[in-house]
Amino acid sequence: MSGTAAKDRPVIEPSARILLHDLGIRRDRDEWIVGRMATRTFVALPAAGARAVELLGRGLSVARTADLLRAETGEELDVGDFVRDLAALGFVARIGDHPVPDAVPERASLPWLRPETVRFALHPALAVLAVLLPLAAAGILLRRPDLVPCYRDLLWSPHGSLVLVTGAAVGWALLFAHELAHLVTARAAGVPGRMRLGTRLQFLVMQTDISGIELAPRRHRLTAYLAGIALNLSVASALVPVLALTDPGTTLHRVLAAVLLLALLPLPFQCMVFTRTDLYFVLQDVTGCRDLYGDGLAYARHRLRRLPRVRHAAGAAADPSAGLPAHERRAVRLYSVVLVAGTAACLAFMAAVTLPADLTLLIRAARGLGPDRGLARNADSAAVLIVLGGVNVLWLVTRWRNRRTRRSA
Repeated sequence: MSGTAAKDRPVIEPSARILLHDLGIRRDRDEWIVGRMATRTFVALPAAGARAVELLGRGLSVARTADLLRAETGEELDVGDFVRDLAALGFVARIGDHPVPDAVPERASLPWLRPETVRFALHPALAVLAVLLPLAAAGILLRRPDLVPCYRDLLWSPHGSLVLVTGAAVGWALLFAHELAHLVTARAAGVPGRMRLGTRLQFLVMQTDISGIELAPRRHRLTAYLAGIALNLSVASALVPVLALTDPGTTLHRVLAAVLLLALLPLPFQCMVFTRTDLYFVLQDVTGCRDLYGDGLAYARHRLRRLPRVRHAAGAAADPSAGLPAHERRAVRLYSVVLVAGTAACLAFMAAVTLPADLTLLIRAARGLGPDRGLARNADSAAVLIVLGGVNVLWLVTRWRNRRTRRSA
């Protein structure tokens, strides 16, 4: 530690009493998760650390806390140093008579949504309904296989511009509803949550930070992770009986079939757990890992450094997964294979298919504009330029903004 860093660490007198911010705590296997909802900061502590937080929170002095821990565990624990670590995490409001500087927490999205207002989102009956709706829809589709959607249903109108613009509008509306389902479910569990645009590999996504859900019971955590998928399935399932009651030759039927397909299209993306999708967080929770993606990435880099040529250039490095518990170590090593293979496949697909297709569509759309092209052709070309070009620009802006935010943090 440098001299400057040592000076920055506050001096903790043995007689000092500590005022903690409002912290949550829950047990997770042999450890305890302690966190602060307002800043979405969490840490895994051993039992002695969780007990120290409890004693300090009750107003006991640093010395008294150390004495009680020594009597309970038989070990000498540096409670003063522990308090400094808690202060660095933003968990401490005051040390003795000295307030600890605190960062301004990010404002939650839709703060007017109160937990008591959306408590229904965690009711077991809603989960049962989310299961029964797809089962009922599947039963209808078995009797009416002609209602099973296919990609042609997206082309519900001969006017390409109308198909593209309405498809984009419905797609973004469903995306917002998907993320809102996460936010509402987390808010019902008392988690603030924040929605924002982000990027995952080559994908522009809307994502909701509900990291505070880590302090909630497992049923609430899994419900919040799966809420978006449940909403998409429920929307698609609710449309199936409506389709069965409408004439297949009508515009309404074709539009409903397109919306149904748009509700289902994001679901395969959720299986791409190497991009931290909804199912990734389910997998992380089920495997009991603290940071499956981060640890998997670190292990993949470690394996890369062990290749003969890279090892000669970079030198040997310790296995980052060696210090993890056995169940986490196995999960992290298996996940690292999925992470590398999935990322490579996605980037290869982007280079071979996505980028050439985007460029081709944009070039053709630009060439399709002109006074001699006709109204329909100009409208179609303008729609492609607006929708596809707008999404690409939004992707670049979002990526730049998020990278700038990470650097400033």
